[in-house]
Amino acid sequence: MAVIITILALGLHPPEGTTWVAVRDDPLVLPGLAIYVLSFSFVAIYWNNHHHLLRATTLISGAVMWANMVLLFCLSLIPVATEWLRSGYHDPAPAAFFGVVGLASALAYSLLVRAIIRANGRDSLVGTAIHADLKGKLSLAMYAAGIALAFVSVWLAYALYAAVAIMWLVPDRRFMHAHADEGTNEP
Repeated sequence: MAVIITILALGLHPPEGTTWVAVRDDPLVLPGLAIYVLSFSFVAIYWNNHHHLLRATTLISGAVMWANMVLLFCLSLIPVATEWLRSGYHDPAPAAFFGVVGLASALAYSLLVRAIIRANGRDSLVGTAIHADLKGKLSLAMYAAGIALAFVSVWLAYALYAAVAIMWLVPDRRFMHAHADEGTNEP
């Protein structure tokens, strides 16, 4: 995931000039920076929650390994979606594709969680921490709505994508509470 963040940063481009006016007058600098912040936030959120998820996992199966690879594949598409969005942030296709990558990543994370629960059991730390996974299901719905709304208004799609990020900015507390209950909470 660190490599994905590095690739994201390499896609940033400074303004042509050396003044604040150059920043203001370059039509791609500020939208590009906003898109970068959103993409970075997504990767950072996945990184944090992935850490907590795996820390709560006792057994790793082949299915867990492959589900993890599917998640990493989906996340590796974020720099591509970001670059396309950066150059066409006002167009529906790049905005929808960004949502497709977000939806695919969320589905892949859900797949990873389910594979871990199958490997460790419903009574495992992960199994008991997940429960109904309301935030996960809500994220999937918001990504799907954002994809559809991108063809109506890209700004509505962006609002939904940003809302997903805001909803997940705090790492998955379910695992933190579960670790504290078992006395395995790290500083």
